[in-house]
Amino acid sequence: MPKQPRDETDPSRSLQLSVDRNSPVPLYFQLAQQLESAIERGTLTPGSLLGNEIELAARLGLSRPTVRQAIQCLVDKGLLVRRRGVGTQVVHSRVRRPLELSSLYDDLEAAGRHPRTTVLTHVVEPADARVAAALGIAEGADVRTIERLRYAHGEPMARLRNHLPARLLDCDTAQLEATGLYRLMRAAGITLHSARQSIGARAAGPADADLLGEEPGAPLLTMERITFDDTGRTVEFGAHVYRASRYSFEFQLLARP
Repeated sequence: MPKQPRDETDPSRSLQLSVDRNSPVPLYFQLAQQLESAIERGTLTPGSLLGNEIELAARLGLSRPTVRQAIQCLVDKGLLVRRRGVGTQVVHSRVRRPLELSSLYDDLEAAGRHPRTTVLTHVVEPADARVAAALGIAEGADVRTIERLRYAHGEPMARLRNHLPARLLDCDTAQLEATGLYRLMRAAGITLHSARQSIGARAAGPADADLLGEEPGAPLLTMERITFDDTGRTVEFGAHVYRASRYSFEFQLLARP
């Protein structure tokens, strides 16, 4: 069998990879964790290609099935993709968002993820019963409804739907596509103080699947948030969906005293 050519452009060749055969952690999982860490740190950048499995297996003294299983683990997580005629390619790492009163735009920008926004809906309309209850206003009162598709590195990440009291904020579609909603609110003198938030999950319907680039039935994370300013006034009701393959929420838990 002819010898496989060495890929000098393979960024994984510069990684300090190793496995501990005395560890109870399976070898494939040890390798998968190290590759995932390199992707999250940005050492393996989006779009870069991994070398062939034969060379990686020989370098670590592992079998090809073990290396293949490690790579498949990251393919299943959405961090790697196998492309016919191209090879195994790094995809954008999953966004891990802390549970704090921040906007997705700010979190993506802070992580160097180049957020971009497309406004799908921007109208002033009568509040239905659900929105009115969330905002503490009368049903039928005017609300500003904003629906946006948020991208990171050109890839759709989330569909965001926000409802605000109609006279709270004067903004146009161009502003909403240029920056984050919370930035616009702060610039208007609104001090965001606290929020009530709930997180769930559901399967993607045809419309969300099409918008987010997922298959119908793929898992989506959901988040609803009611936000208050420093006077206790309700200033926003948000109902958002996120791609579970690209997004997660992080919690910090403290033990009871």
